[in-house]
Amino acid sequence: MENSEKKHPLIEVWNTYPGIRRDREILNRLPVERIIGEMFAIGEFYYYALNLTNSTLSHHHENILKLHGLTGYPENLKEVIDLTHPDDIKFVMQAEQTLIDKMREIGLEHQLYIKCSYCFRMKTAEGNYELFHHQSVITMEDEMGIPVQAINIHTNIHHITKENPYTVLISGIGPRNDFHQIRLDCFSKPAHFSEHLTKREMEILALITKGYSGPEIAQALILSEHTVRTHRKNILRKTDSRNCKELVKKAFESGLV
Repeated sequence: MENSEKKHPLIEVWNTYPGIRRDREILNRLPVERIIGEMFAIGEFYYYALNLTNSTLSHHHENILKLHGLTGYPENLKEVIDLTHPDDIKFVMQAEQTLIDKMREIGLEHQLYIKCSYCFRMKTAEGNYELFHHQSVITMEDEMGIPVQAINIHTNIHHITKENPYTVLISGIGPRNDFHQIRLDCFSKPAHFSEHLTKREMEILALITKGYSGPEIAQALILSEHTVRTHRKNILRKTDSRNCKELVKKAFESGLV
């Protein structure tokens, strides 16, 4: 981090996270397939591993080259942040600070089972700025419980919606069932949904957005297909959605995924 050209605006935010250490090398391979299975990726996406101690990147998915028109894999997070729309940088910084504050509240001992997601615009190969859905999860900590590595996944959702909900979603994965939807007041707009969804409806909505069919949802949640159909019908009613395609669009625009 001594080279000023490699510094990026998130460093100052991340330094508020307890115990982050600098300049440590991460050698072992990530269980990428397991992690991606926990994340939303409908549409074209890519991922990369982030060394939290020095902001270097590795384990890139090849789509990062195609989606952003790059000739080589970015080596430092600054190169990815430079693709972000300048007007969205402030929101990204506040989103990351919101995550850190919430992690302190949840408990740092649970950090490996917490996923953060939010949206921002990124420059594409065509030279346009399009809306991407960002997800991040810490994948490695050291012997002191200090996070040293994370995986980020970016999905182009411009074909679903162009409206950023300016919402940070913090949810549990694996053994955790946390769900915290935090709207940043200085950015966000009113929610689309007139009624709150139940916890079970939120679980089904998450699987719908991943492209699961009714029978697949029933199997995943150990429910009958009839029960799943009933829940899905109630979700469509509460969100005033005509079909699942419209539901997914509204879910993004309301910051529920």
